[in-house]
Amino acid sequence: MGSATREALVASRKALGALADNDALAAGQQLFEAGRVIGESAQLRSMLADASVAATDKAALIDRLFVSLGSPARTLLAGMVALRWSHHDQLLAGIEEIGIRAVARSAPSGLSIEDEVFSFGAAVSSDPELELAVGSKLGSNAAKSALVTALLKGKASEQTLAIVNHLVQQPRGRRIGGLVRTAASIVADEAGLAVATVTSASPISTAQLDRLRTGLSKSYGRQLEVNLVVDPSIVGGIRVQVGDDVIDGSISTRINALRLTIAS
Repeated sequence: MGSATREALVASRKALGALADNDALAAGQQLFEAGRVIGESAQLRSMLADASVAATDKAALIDRLFVSLGSPARTLLAGMVALRWSHHDQLLAGIEEIGIRAVARSAPSGLSIEDEVFSFGAAVSSDPELELAVGSKLGSNAAKSALVTALLKGKASEQTLAIVNHLVQQPRGRRIGGLVRTAASIVADEAGLAVATVTSASPISTAQLDRLRTGLSKSYGRQLEVNLVVDPSIVGGIRVQVGDDVIDGSISTRINALRLTIAS
């Protein structure tokens, strides 16, 4: 991520802070819709991320193209394209992030969207046919949206449904595991938390997870939510990922490292 993008995200998050909570869900969903439209046109992405194009011209284009958006979403989007981004793909990622944060802000107290998003990802990743159905480039967005709605309707919050619906329609080259990790991390960050993904060869007790959560929270200086993935392929030990940090104590990694040492 370039420095221009980092600065643009800081400014975009600050602008989101002015959004009224009762506008947040609709604004987030509308940003998702706009992001998908922009994502389908390389010319539009390039123009909106071009620093040489006047901000007023970009705002006028947003008003023409997205007249159906509510004022809060259109204002956020116009503000984002007026900023400088390191690459047009990072503008697209930024629109997605602010959309996710807006949707997360609309969640009622006590609702853990990151847990719901992560659970969906774990369920899909454990079923190859389902993963293919939601991740295939050949499937239509309408079909993917219908499948996600059928899977989550009545079982997850409308916030989670909105986020997952968008992710499967615009994966941007990411597999479902990467999609849900990114989304869960953004949701947790919006709530002032962080997410640790713990991968183990076998289930871990609640007491062990609590001890791990406490230790990781102390190490990172903030409260962490812990999501557990059971993956027998790592043989033994655990792998912990917090953002870009990976602590890998799995036996499979040690075996692979030993193989490389022997082969060298």
